[in-house]
Amino acid sequence: MKVEILSSSTKDVLHTIQDVSIYTTIEEIKKYYQDVKPKLHPCRQAYRKELRGKFLDDDVTLRSLEFDNVARLYFKDLGPQVSWKTVFLTEYTGPFFLYLIFYLRPSFIYGKYAALAPRHHYVNIACAAYLFHFAKRVYETHYVHRFSHATMPIMNLFKNCSYYWIFACSIAYYINHPLYTLPYYGDLQVYGGFVLFMLNELGNYSSHMAFRNLRPEGTKERKIPMPTTNPFTLMFNLVSFPNYTYEIGSWVWFTFMTQSVMPGVFTLVGGLQMTAWAQKKHKACLKEFKDYPKGRKAIIPFIV
Repeated sequence: MKVEILSSSTKDVLHTIQDVSIYTTIEEIKKYYQDVKPKLHPCRQAYRKELRGKFLDDDVTLRSLEFDNVARLYFKDLGPQVSWKTVFLTEYTGPFFLYLIFYLRPSFIYGKYAALAPRHHYVNIACAAYLFHFAKRVYETHYVHRFSHATMPIMNLFKNCSYYWIFACSIAYYINHPLYTLPYYGDLQVYGGFVLFMLNELGNYSSHMAFRNLRPEGTKERKIPMPTTNPFTLMFNLVSFPNYTYEIGSWVWFTFMTQSVMPGVFTLVGGLQMTAWAQKKHKACLKEFKDYPKGRKAIIPFIV
């Protein structure tokens, strides 16, 4: 079989590979093309069967694509790539240390007299909760998450970091401000909110562990997520992606316990994005698994 690699933009033939087996995979095609274009590492190559079709997975064979004698693949250069793990670690460690600057060195931000102002213990609790959240995320990136794709476009690094880092500074600025207004209901609001925040953090972690155990290391196997012996995973009976449900819950209660506007804005923006992700993945699950539980929603029980 002959393989023609065509440009997705001009439809011109960029390269032709002769005498290729019908069992050749897309991953092997990428390596063939890298031999011709050394700068095009396989991680930045993407191929489609149709010009506007979806990108083909690495394990797809030419035979499965049902070509005749000539396989025509539309090539797209994804641009410089960076590993998912690098992106996650960078975007999560940034807020951790940025928040600490506002908390430990208020004179850098608010002026030299800010360090003399007494700090209420509610501010300490907010700091502990915020740092715990992002320390957990860094831990999960190292030891829990298994990424189906090795890399992403390098521009995502700057986009994601800008989102997390700007919000980190905004949230830290108001909560650590010498004129910060304490929560109206005092201990009940702060301690109650903190307990509910931590419960949602545990639920988020439990969901991530459940997802991790569905995919054996080194494989792309997919299974229907189901509740385990962990009571937090009972949420799988109601929604497909309880990790997002618990994540939003964490920030709702963080906003409640701090009684600050910026955490609320962060919750709203992040919640809208996570809802969009959950709905897209939920539709994919319904399409992929014929016996997928019909009663489940994507992210919010009984609603969305």
